[in-house]
Amino acid sequence: MAGNWIKLTVKGKNSELEDISSIMSMLDNGLMIEDYSDFSLSGMYGELVDEQILTADRSAVKVSIFLSPDRSLAEYRSFLNERFGAIGISPEISVEGINEEDWAESWKKYYKPVPLGKITIVPRWESYTAKEGEIIVKMDPGMAFGTGTHETTRLVIRQLQKYIHGGEKLLDVGTGSGILSICASKLGAALSNAYDIDPMAVEVARKNIADEGIENIKVGISDLLRDVDRTVGKYDICVANIVADIIVRMLPDLGELITDTAPVILSGIIAPSKDKVIECATECGYKVIDSDTENDWVALVIKKDSSKK
Repeated sequence: MAGNWIKLTVKGKNSELEDISSIMSMLDNGLMIEDYSDFSLSGMYGELVDEQILTADRSAVKVSIFLSPDRSLAEYRSFLNERFGAIGISPEISVEGINEEDWAESWKKYYKPVPLGKITIVPRWESYTAKEGEIIVKMDPGMAFGTGTHETTRLVIRQLQKYIHGGEKLLDVGTGSGILSICASKLGAALSNAYDIDPMAVEVARKNIADEGIENIKVGISDLLRDVDRTVGKYDICVANIVADIIVRMLPDLGELITDTAPVILSGIIAPSKDKVIECATECGYKVIDSDTENDWVALVIKKDSSKK
């Protein structure tokens, strides 16, 4: 492959094209879509048609993006697996331009400390001396989403610094690497119950939490709120760094799990989907109390609207 670009491709069923394209566009807007389901040789000279098109699988579609080698492919793969799993599809993911065995490791040389307010995310394999008042969170995301380099993660970490005051019970939906619960704990949260639908993410999160020596975070497998621990009482704050459509699916059931004053930090929302999430939140009895944007990504903070009781 020419240059240093890496091609990341997702192959799925024809019926999944819209979902695959929507989720892939969260990583990059320059999508290359291969869909030959409607292709016909009628009116064409066959010898003038590219052999690749003639032999293409008509029952499948491919959506590709091109990435520079400084991007975390492991994180991208886990992001896609998590988002696809949440909507119940399992397309095939592949890369070109890098050896398969290097996929999970090549990006590490580009992953450097990420300062986010008073929190700095530091790769576990790097030495780093904290400045006065700086909170250090050491991470090895493995095959789970969450290094602090992606806009959606950064947006939530900034909001956590505004809404964690000490002693809160936090619910973390779609925890990935566990980074948000770890940050919340270091900011003073009393406990965090963190969940992910992906068993790999749960395993990675548990390791990161153990490596940080944190004992007040519990991680488990759950499809959104289905298996959330309700024995701890209502949660004082909730974070959900997932896609807009899944947030919309979650919001109607969230209210019974949180206090009336709990801020709910929502991220993973691409800008064009912002209004859809706000509309759903309003219908479910919430109001927007804060928001932030970075590039094409949006984070919303919502709270139960007491005027609607």
